[in-house]
Amino acid sequence: MYFTDPLMSGLQQLPVSVWLAMMAVFLVAGLVHGTIGIGFPMVATPLLALTTDMRSAIIITLLPTIAVNLISIARGGRWSESIGRYWPLAIYVAIGCVLGTQALIHLNPEPFRLLLAALILIYLNQKRTSGVRSLERLAQSDYAMFLFGVASGFAAGTVNVMMPVLIVFLLQKEINPTAMVQVFNFCFLTGKTVQSALLAGNGLLDIQVMSATAPLALAGVLALLIGMGLRSRISPERYRRWLEKLLWLFAPVLVLQYLYYLVS
Repeated sequence: MYFTDPLMSGLQQLPVSVWLAMMAVFLVAGLVHGTIGIGFPMVATPLLALTTDMRSAIIITLLPTIAVNLISIARGGRWSESIGRYWPLAIYVAIGCVLGTQALIHLNPEPFRLLLAALILIYLNQKRTSGVRSLERLAQSDYAMFLFGVASGFAAGTVNVMMPVLIVFLLQKEINPTAMVQVFNFCFLTGKTVQSALLAGNGLLDIQVMSATAPLALAGVLALLIGMGLRSRISPERYRRWLEKLLWLFAPVLVLQYLYYLVS
């Protein structure tokens, strides 16, 4: 398994073949995100977690994710319906991300593979979970934005994925799809910015690591722009189906990897 601490030392020792494979991961993730507006960390994190520990996978995706989110927000629309209305959600996400990042720093990150697998399954079964009446009542309660925001932030801090939790909340609000994408990107950008500061403060992220991952960020951004250009030509549903097929594969692999970790 690659990327044991210290991360920078592990990155410097990687063979070219692994760097090329990582570049391919971010190209695919950026293309998916550009085409359907979301999904960059949902694709990149599980793929990286197949060959590394969860903490390293999250740190490596930090700069690429921030870059992709910034461009997605800048190129998006419906600001009054999205960020103008749901900006408190980003604050609650930041709170949850602080808690999740502290868990990532101080606890064994390997069990978070199971959390990532569970979040993937929640996302894949969102149509079933969003119809549960208890979730509907919770999403419409006075404390819904706080509860779902903190929960999604914690998920982002520990396994780099908040979309499944936010989808359950926002589907109950009947928000416009374009505005929903803006909310996703804004919340994730806020959470990743907070996490970056916490990781840097604990010595897990520095300018060397950011510089080393800059080419991966560039690959993600270039693929994002291509995906945005293709969005009007290719059916997003096709990409969404491909994404879901990949995720159905990732979830059991992550569980098996954790079981292997237990017995090894």
